[in-house]
Amino acid sequence: MLRAAMMVLILMGWMMADGRNPAGAQEDHKKQLDPENTIVMQLETGQVLIELFPDKAPGHVARIKELARERFYDGIVFHRVIDGFMAQTGDPTGTGMGGSKKPDLKAEFNDMPHHRGTVSMARTSDPNSANSQFFIMFEDGPNGRPGWPQLDRQYTAFGQVVQGMDAIDKIHRGEPPASPTHIVAMRVVADVLREQQAAGGGGGAAQPANAPKKPNIDILSPVLAKPGE
Repeated sequence: MLRAAMMVLILMGWMMADGRNPAGAQEDHKKQLDPENTIVMQLETGQVLIELFPDKAPGHVARIKELARERFYDGIVFHRVIDGFMAQTGDPTGTGMGGSKKPDLKAEFNDMPHHRGTVSMARTSDPNSANSQFFIMFEDGPNGRPGWPQLDRQYTAFGQVVQGMDAIDKIHRGEPPASPTHIVAMRVVADVLREQQAAGGGGGAAQPANAPKKPNIDILSPVLAKPGE
């Protein structure tokens, strides 16, 4: 049974380095994230923060948040992980053939390029078949070359890892991996904040004996320094 302890590094004032640059490196400015459109994903390898872009793919962002709020992704494995390419998850069967019981989504192909840290929806050959599976890119392009033209405007990109690519890099490789990496828990950050506020801000309030078990999410508030500070 997976450990359900999560330590969420939510930055004071929601100030984080911009993770949308192709190299996924911190830049010399900070940006403000919207908690309602930020996902925290706790893996066995570490914690990941994902910024969502409802302006680019509103239907897909809504679906990811809906499933996260239903605890759909908790315990699901990364079933297809190709080194130098991407890590795919979101199938409760772990085979790559499954999905949620919700209807498939219409494609929302957009101008977001696929590069390191891009989060995009998986699908079949039918453009309108995305459901619950998604993938996260490892690299900016194949063999050191920039760009993934076979993915851009062919798959719906909807998010970007802004913190925790080191945890993504540690996901076990394979198709499928011999020992797959699990998603321990995946949440909308706005919900985490509301739960912590209701619990008094510290996450340590006593819970009723019959309360369902869920990850213990602690709010920390370090200030992320600009490079060089």
